[in-house]
Amino acid sequence: MSIETEKDLVGLKKIGRIVGLVLKEMKAFAKPGMSTKELDDFGFHLLAKYGAKSAPKITYNFPGTTCISVNREIAHGIPSSKKILKAGDLVNIDVSAELDGYFGDNGSSFVLGVGHPVFDSLVNCSRTSLYKGLAAAKSGNRISDIGKAIHQEAKSHGFTVIKNLMGHGTGGSLHEAPKYIPCYEDKKYSQKLKSGMVLAIETFISTKSEIAIETSDGWTLVTSDGSYVAQQEHTIVVTENEPILLTASNGV
Repeated sequence: MSIETEKDLVGLKKIGRIVGLVLKEMKAFAKPGMSTKELDDFGFHLLAKYGAKSAPKITYNFPGTTCISVNREIAHGIPSSKKILKAGDLVNIDVSAELDGYFGDNGSSFVLGVGHPVFDSLVNCSRTSLYKGLAAAKSGNRISDIGKAIHQEAKSHGFTVIKNLMGHGTGGSLHEAPKYIPCYEDKKYSQKLKSGMVLAIETFISTKSEIAIETSDGWTLVTSDGSYVAQQEHTIVVTENEPILLTASNGV
């Protein structure tokens, strides 16, 4: 969507703050020995406390409130009582929700406790890549400029990006125009950014593979070679200068 009124900005800031806080609290709540279902239930109660609804649930009937992916999983992991978190795991939580007709979307990969050093490097790169992309998300630039900035940062640290998972427009629904905001430079995405556009900018930084594939459960995404991937995501409003960071409360 594109912001048209002050009411729009207020509504987007409100849901952005909520999903940011829920993500931050879920990351702090995650502990070894806990199932991803327990962690998701915690997220459900937090959203309910704020009066918000799970966006993947109401939009796609996702079998969970949030997406929780562990280790070799990239995204859209289904919360499960059988999936137990362990110290050193690479965990991704994606929280998106709706309140009063406005949507916010954010996600974050992190290492649970102390893990393999490559996990720390990968997570750090996913974060710095996101902020490179955000810096490029200004009025007058093109969608492809965002991907170029993300990919260049990934390559500078010896990583690559997943090319078939992308950011997207959001705000009035979970996914809307522009439909694709890639993590790499593709000049066919030449649409110019305009002030007021609401975007979910995502990074998918990979140790090797550049393609995600869907598993047999119909949701969870992995790589064919078992590469590890870290993701970070913020919802923003484009301006002529720095974007308005709607999900800043997530601590990423």
